[in-house]
Amino acid sequence: MDTGTHFAMGIGLFGLAHLDPSVTSHPVTAQAVLLGTVLGSQAPDFDGLFRFKGGAAYIRQHRGLSHSFPMIFVWASLITFILFLTHERASLLSLWMWTLLAVAVHVLIDCFNSYGTQALRPLSRRWIAWDVLNIIDPFILTVHLAGFLLWWLTPIHPGALFAAIYSLIILYTAWRWRIHRSLVRKVAMQAEQAKRISVIPTIRPSLWKLVVEEDGRVRFGEIHRRKIRWTDEIPDTDREHPAALASLKDPDIASFLYFSDYGHVQVQPFGDGYKVRWADVRYYHKKRFPFVAVAYLDHNLDVIRSYIGWSSEQRLEKKINSCTIETP
Repeated sequence: MDTGTHFAMGIGLFGLAHLDPSVTSHPVTAQAVLLGTVLGSQAPDFDGLFRFKGGAAYIRQHRGLSHSFPMIFVWASLITFILFLTHERASLLSLWMWTLLAVAVHVLIDCFNSYGTQALRPLSRRWIAWDVLNIIDPFILTVHLAGFLLWWLTPIHPGALFAAIYSLIILYTAWRWRIHRSLVRKVAMQAEQAKRISVIPTIRPSLWKLVVEEDGRVRFGEIHRRKIRWTDEIPDTDREHPAALASLKDPDIASFLYFSDYGHVQVQPFGDGYKVRWADVRYYHKKRFPFVAVAYLDHNLDVIRSYIGWSSEQRLEKKINSCTIETP
C-alpha cells in the first residue's frame, strides 16, 4: 500500500494496543509502543534506500527480502532494541509484540495489491500479488480517519474502537477477494483462448482493469459493476525476435523481468540497430505503459544503453531522444 496508508495503520495499531494492560497502565510503554507501531508499519519500505543505487537495484530489491517472513522478526527485533535503549522502563514483551504485529500487517496488506511482495523468501522468490486491493484504498483510509476522529472526540475505548475497525477491514478485504474471484471466472467464460487473466483493482471500488493474454495478442478492458467492456488490444509477436532475446542479457531488462512476469516486448528499428521495450501490461493506461525497461542494441545485437523505471510517455521520449547509438 502507499506510505500514507501504512502510516495510518501504524497509528491505528497503537489504538488497538490499548487492549494490552501494559500499554494503558504504563505511559513509558505506551510511548514506546506508539513509536514501535509507526516505525514497524514503515520498516519494510526502508528498502527504498536502494534508489540511490539506481533504478535496476531498487526494482530488484523493493518488496523483496525486506518484505519476507523472516525479516518480519528481524525488523521487529531491531526496532524494539533501538527503542528499548531510550525506553528502558517499557514492557519489552509488549513493545516487541506490537511492533511485530505492525511489521506483519505491512507485509500482509502489501500482498493484496497488484505489486505484491516476495513474502515467502527464502523458500521461494515468487511474487505474491492477489490483486484484491488498490495501492490506495479509499475505504481503508476512510475508516482509519473516522477512527481517529472518534478517538479524539468521544470517550470510546480506542482498543475496542480499532478492534471493530480492523474486523471491518478484514470483512471488507474478504468481500473484495470474493468479488475478484467471481470476476476472473466471468472473464474466463468470455475469453476461452486466454493464457492468463488479470483482474486488477482501481481506486474506484466498482471499477476493475482487465488484461487478457492470448497467443499473439494482449487484450485490455474494464469491468464496471460486473459488466465487461473491451477497450484495446496490442499484438504480442516479438518475443522470439533476436533483438528481444539478446536484450535479456542486460541488467535493466533482467531486473524488470525479475520483478514482473507480465512483460510485453516490442522491437523497433533504431538507427543501425534496435530499440527493445519491455512493458508491464498490468499498468497499461490510455495507450501508455508507465512501467518499462528499454534497451538499445547495435546491429551486432549488443546492448549499448538501457533504462528501467516508472515514467510518463513524455519523460520516456526525452530519454529516447537523448540516446544515440554509435555503430563501429
